[in-house]
Amino acid sequence: MSSIADVGRVAVTEKTHRAGFTRLLARSWILRAVMVFAASTAVALIFMFPLWNEGMGWKENLAQWWGWGLLVPLIVAIDHRLPYSGRQIGRRTAAHAAAGLLVTAIYVYVFHVLRVVMGDMRLPGGPHWNILTPANMLKIAAGWLTWSYLIYWMILGGLQAYQYYERYMSSELELERLEKSYSQARLNALRMQLDPHFLFNALNTISSHVERDPKLTRLMIEHLGDLLRMSLESKDRQEVPLAEELAFLDHYLAIQKIRFGRRLKVEIDVAPEVRYAQVPSLFLQPLVENAIRHGISHRASGGTVIVTAEPVDGKLAIRISDDGTGLPPGWCMEKCNGLGLSVTRERIAGLYPNNEGTLAVKGREEGGTLVEIVLPLKMMGEEANEASA
Repeated sequence: MSSIADVGRVAVTEKTHRAGFTRLLARSWILRAVMVFAASTAVALIFMFPLWNEGMGWKENLAQWWGWGLLVPLIVAIDHRLPYSGRQIGRRTAAHAAAGLLVTAIYVYVFHVLRVVMGDMRLPGGPHWNILTPANMLKIAAGWLTWSYLIYWMILGGLQAYQYYERYMSSELELERLEKSYSQARLNALRMQLDPHFLFNALNTISSHVERDPKLTRLMIEHLGDLLRMSLESKDRQEVPLAEELAFLDHYLAIQKIRFGRRLKVEIDVAPEVRYAQVPSLFLQPLVENAIRHGISHRASGGTVIVTAEPVDGKLAIRISDDGTGLPPGWCMEKCNGLGLSVTRERIAGLYPNNEGTLAVKGREEGGTLVEIVLPLKMMGEEANEASA
């Protein structure tokens, strides 16, 4: 059965970290400036070595890519201010084709200004700033326009790729949030099915004693009140400490012992180190109820229900066994229609995906039924510190 909660928890964490860096990059202009400077310098170094033997010096190469680094904010601003959506690809392309010519012309001028500042260009016998006159720039620009125009589109392509990645991360995180919300709603729905189920069965038990023994009936109603109170206290929690679950079970068993008297014997053996282990809320009661209802109640002599919990190989192993009538011939988990067992199985699969939690039901060789639950062994909050003290 596919899991319905906390699917891809590690992947979600990684995506959240990447999205957090993306948001930080979007908000911090200093970080953006450092990133652009580092990227332009890295590209300059990459192109520097193959062109070294062709006469392009390191100053010219750095000036070329630093010039683009200075113009990246302008390209980003133009792209963000276009009055066309991402779906209007044709219009956006035409707008960038026109804007690219303007940006390329600006770039050629900035590029040569940087070359002059870095001492890479000067006129023989005259001030080196004279090379930046309009007449000289028109002569120089012709050889750079085509290549620079292509670089503009390369930068624009990288910008679009980054924007697509950002939108992809946002949609992935939104999808994960929706999946988590659905999983939580699904688990809450399963949990809420158990409340009326055990309440209905408990009321049936109490109603059978109203006329026969009013005093015992009042005692059963008191235990039922405690059950309802504890159920309401845990209704918003999918997991509780095992000790709390055992306290809930004690009140339920008190009602059943009044009903069956000496016919019902219960043994509970819980290792001290797992009393505060994390377990699904309201999961023991339906399983113990099944043992009593289907295994013990049909025998005139009654029987014994045994509940054990202990750590096994780093896991929490819980066993509920009875010496009752056992499973009917041909019984299998997949065809089980019982609400308590089916809901508990689904909740365990949802809370502990990837087979981290398992539930198995089988017959005992000496007679009766055995339910085995294996869960991850995790302690809860302050109770964990108390348990380890």
